[in-house]
Order: sequence, then structure tokens, then C-alpha cells
Amino acid sequence: MNNSYAVVVGGVNLDIGGTPAKTMVLHDSNPGTVRMSLGGVGRNIAHNMALLGVSTALITALGEDLPARQIANSCKELGIDLSHALRVPHAATSTYLFLTDHLGEMELAVSDMAIYDHLTPAFLESKLKVLNHAKLVVCDTNIPAESVEFLAEHCTAPVFLDTVSTAKAEKARPILGRLHTLKPNRIEAALLSGVDIVDEVSLQVAASKLLETGLERVFISLGGDGVLAADHRGLVHLPIYPGEMKNATGCGDAFMAALAWSFWADKGLEESARAGLAAAAIALAGAETINPLLSPQAVSDIIDLHKEEALC
Repeated sequence: MNNSYAVVVGGVNLDIGGTPAKTMVLHDSNPGTVRMSLGGVGRNIAHNMALLGVSTALITALGEDLPARQIANSCKELGIDLSHALRVPHAATSTYLFLTDHLGEMELAVSDMAIYDHLTPAFLESKLKVLNHAKLVVCDTNIPAESVEFLAEHCTAPVFLDTVSTAKAEKARPILGRLHTLKPNRIEAALLSGVDIVDEVSLQVAASKLLETGLERVFISLGGDGVLAADHRGLVHLPIYPGEMKNATGCGDAFMAALAWSFWADKGLEESARAGLAAAAIALAGAETINPLLSPQAVSDIIDLHKEEALC
């Protein structure tokens, strides 16, 4: 079973999302649509990895409630191994409430994630065998800071870290040099590098500062400006792949899943960045947070299409 699977350590939520039909009016009721779905950064990354054909185990914390049963059933259908998850008696599974604007861009969110405090270093230590035998481990910063640090220090498999948010990105600072891959956005990269990112030069300096810690690879997400990918052999700044925009909430999760898939497939820095951008474009075009049309072929098709356009 060595190196035949990947592990994701992170959050699972019941997601409740609202999108107004027109431009949002603050402090008022807005007609629109409300959807409930299963989410969480860790679960979403694992779901996308499964769609990309990566054998994935998910280590998380679940309560004893209906959302936990729904998550378990969903993981079973997707082929995600949930057998190593922590079940917390009398606890509620995490819930995430978010609002987007009428174009699908995130505006505001409220999260109830207290259950993740149970994902302690002691619990993760009990899972070291499954973690260390994985080809890679993806972690999100929804788990406690000391648990993120424990993974970075004790897991022998390459660790990929998703910073999740500006506030939670601080959890990465003490262990940057022990990570294989980091995926921050522009603000998080500036925070962690200490470099004020105002142009292309400062962006590249920030990436270099992060790599100086011992970090192997960094992919700085720049929204509409694409991604800057860098490792100890070089860097590349790639534009986004244009496409239809329906829902931007799952783009980062799809990007990270594609980075994991690329590492799984022994792809290089630029190939990995292109795969991430393609997966993000597929996520953006879907009505839901996870686009079921994501697949290795779909990623390759987008990359090949734009290669052909560049040659025209």
C-alpha cells in the first residue's frame, strides 16, 4: 500500500450558501437562491482529488448528527476513505454559512468550527502510520495551530498546506521550511514573507523569501492575474484560463487538488501550475462548489486548448 494513496487532513462542513438575484442591498432582505451542500476546505480538496483519480483518505472530525451521516455517505460514494476520521460524541459537525454577490464572488461568511479543536497532536500521532505511508499529505489551516505544526514536524510524507484565510495563514509561519508546497493568495504571501507586494518585482521577491525558509514550492494565487509558481529551480507567472463564471467559491480547493494530483503524477512546476489553473477554471464554470465535470481529461483539454490558441 506504500505511496498508493494521499491523505487530506482538514475540515468538513455543512455549507449553506446564499446568492442574491441582483446587486446585494446591505441591511435588507435580498431575493435570490439558497443552497445547502457538503463542504469544508479539506473535504472539498479530497472530493476534487477523487474526481482526478487520486486514491484519498480524509482525516477530520465529525459529530453525531445528520450532516455527519451525509458526509459519510458522500465519501463512500466518492471512494474517499473516512475510516481514520475522529467521531466526537454529542458534538455538532462544522457548519459554514456564506453569502456571495450576484456574480458568485464571496462577500461574507460565518463559520462554526469548534469541533476541529478535537483534532489534536495526540490524535494525529495515533494516525502517523497512515500519514507517513502516504505519497503526500494535504493539510488545511482550519485545524489547530499546534496540530498543523505537529504534522509538519512529524509527518515524513511531503506536506502541502492550504492557508485558507489571512487570519489562519499565520499558522504556517513557524513551519514554512518543513512544508513541501504552500498555496497562499497575494495578501497571505505578503504576510508570511514580510514583503509588501505591489508589483511583479515585489511578487517575485516575496516568493524568494518564502523559498529561503526551506519551502520546496509556492503557488501564489493572484485572482484574475493568474498564479506565480516558484521553486528552487525557477519561477513562472501564468495567466488564468478564461471561461464562464458561475461560482468562484470552489476555485482554490480545485487548484490545491490539482497540485496534489500533479505531484502524484510527477509533474513539474509549470505543469502543476497549469493544472491548477485549469482545475480552477472548471470549478468556476460550475454552479456548485464542486464541479462534477472535473477530471484528468478535462484538465488536459483546457491546457491543450490554450496551447493551440497560443500557437495561432
